[in-house]
This record gives sequence, C-alpha cells and structure tokens, in this order.
Amino acid sequence: MKRALRTVVAAGTVAALVAGCSLSGNTGNDPQAPATVTLVTHDSWLAPQEVLDAFERQSGIKISVLKQGDAGALTNKLVLTKANPIGDVAYGIDSTFASRALTEGVFEQYTSPEADRGPQRYSVDPEHRLSAVDLGDVCVNIDTRYFADKGLPEPKSFADLADAKYKDLMVAESAATSSPGLAFLLGTVAQFGEQGWQGYWTQLKANGLKVVSGWEEAYQKEFSGSSGKGPRPIVVSYASSPAAEIGDDGKPRTKALLDTCYRQVEYAGVLKGGKQVEKARKVVDFLLSQQFQVTVASNMYVYPARQGVELPQGWAQAAPQPQQPKTLEPAKIQAGREQWIAQWRTLLEG
Repeated sequence: MKRALRTVVAAGTVAALVAGCSLSGNTGNDPQAPATVTLVTHDSWLAPQEVLDAFERQSGIKISVLKQGDAGALTNKLVLTKANPIGDVAYGIDSTFASRALTEGVFEQYTSPEADRGPQRYSVDPEHRLSAVDLGDVCVNIDTRYFADKGLPEPKSFADLADAKYKDLMVAESAATSSPGLAFLLGTVAQFGEQGWQGYWTQLKANGLKVVSGWEEAYQKEFSGSSGKGPRPIVVSYASSPAAEIGDDGKPRTKALLDTCYRQVEYAGVLKGGKQVEKARKVVDFLLSQQFQVTVASNMYVYPARQGVELPQGWAQAAPQPQQPKTLEPAKIQAGREQWIAQWRTLLEG
C-alpha cells in the first residue's frame, strides 16, 4: 500500500511511546545479544526507530525489515517461497490479496492477546492466521483549488467521473500492477456488480482516463494537488492522503470523495515454517499494541486497527473515514480477482 508522504512523529509522542513501551510476554533475553526476527513487508513500511529500539530492549527481539515491493508483490513472494520462508513474520498483506495467501497456506494459526482490542473486527479467517494491523480506504482524490479556479463543480460520485465535463482530468493506477489500482477496480465491481463494472470502465476510458503503473507516478507526477503539480486534478489515492496536503492556511488543498472508497485492511501473520515462531508471535503482538498502533497514522498514513488510538491533529477535518466504504467478501475476491484483472486489461490496455 502506498500513501501520501509525511512521515514525522512529534518528538514528544515518540518519547512517551518509548517510556511506556512495556509489552507482555517479554523473553527476558540478554539485550546485548537480541534474537533477530525477520519481518517481511511492503515498501511503505515506516516506523520510528525509537519505538523499535524500545521493543528490542523490553523483549530481547530485534526486528530486521525485509521489503518486497507493494502488497501484490509481497504476496507473490511469500507464496513462491512458502516451502522455505524468507522471514519469520509478514506485515502488509491486504484484503485484496489475503485470500490468496490463506489459500496457499502461507501463515500459521495464531491469536494475539492484543487482537480483541479491535483488530478482530476485520478478521477474514476463522483460523486467525492473520491479524488486522491497520486500514486504509482507497478513494478518488481531487485538487479542490483546480475546480475553484476553473469554476467547475467538484465531482462527488463514481458516475460523475464519467461525465464529459471531467474529460481528460483523471488518472488511476493499473489494476494489474498496483494495489490501490486493484482496490479501485474492486470498488467498481462492488458498486456496479459483475455485469456492470466493465461498462463503467469503458465510459471512463472514453472520458480520457489515464492509467499509469503505480501510486507514486499517479499521485506525485500526474496529480495537480500534490507537490509534483501534475496536469490532472483527479487521482485514485487514499482517504488519508489529504492530511499530507495541508496548506499554509492550515487547510487541506485536496479532498477525498468518500462515496468512491474501497476499504483495504492490512494484516500481519506468523509465517509457517519460519525459524523463530515464538518470537514472531511477539512481533505480531507488538504490531497490534498501543505503542506501535499510535505510530501508524503519522508514519504510514493509514488508520490503526486498534480501538481507542488517537489520530494526529487535523485528521478529523482533513482525512475523515468514509462511513460506508465499498467491500467485497474475501471468497468473492479470490474467485473473481484474476478474471477481473484480465478483463480490465483487455478493456484498458487492449
């Protein structure tokens, strides 16, 4: 999962986290010789080093991070290496790919004692092989200044995006190569049904939709509301992205269209066949803990799965969560994903 970029946690917040980072189940290992647990994750992983260091001191476990591209690439790598896992624990498998990882038997069963603090609300597996760490809603974002300057009404819905007055204004990521691109495709399947989504994409293509390979190109190079100041004022991104686009007046320069959102949940799990199973479980506990959860919004621009975690100042205004995001059942995604991607490619790339 890729996000808008603002990665600073206030020093006072980090200090408080470090001071309070006491986790249950510490191993009691010599902190001079910590055990190393390899965390396999996506390229958007970012966590305050002070919090990781505090976890190491308290648990005797050093987390070694191994990044493997976006959520799709991460899932593929974990499936291909399941007979000889490249790590001990994985984080970043999202709800668009979770069913594949579970079907392939990548993870072992583990229910964290922290899971009942909220993450189980997003459970996709009765065996509890995956625990929800965070969630992000993939939504269309707009550059509000562009529409104000042009005297053009802002689009609000899926249907608006296909209107001729927004011709050549939208950019989206490829559903075949990008996690948010796939999530947006799934959102249109949820909105228009399996019989209607292709017709909708045909309308978007006719209306000048531009498709690029990934989030960074779409948001940072093509989108006019980002620091890249591209030519297009409509982009597929995240509900949280406007929180990174606060102007000098303290107000966001962009807005998410909350009626276009599809919910992505990111999970962590213990890799089956890993060398550090017990310690990997402690890392899952850590990812669900208050100490880690309070960092995810400021560092990775996602919403924490744990209940009662305070969000950064300004998020309530700039990055409200959609009340009714689109979703699809994991079994339906598993059954239809590859066919939908193939059909999408025929429509958009053929």
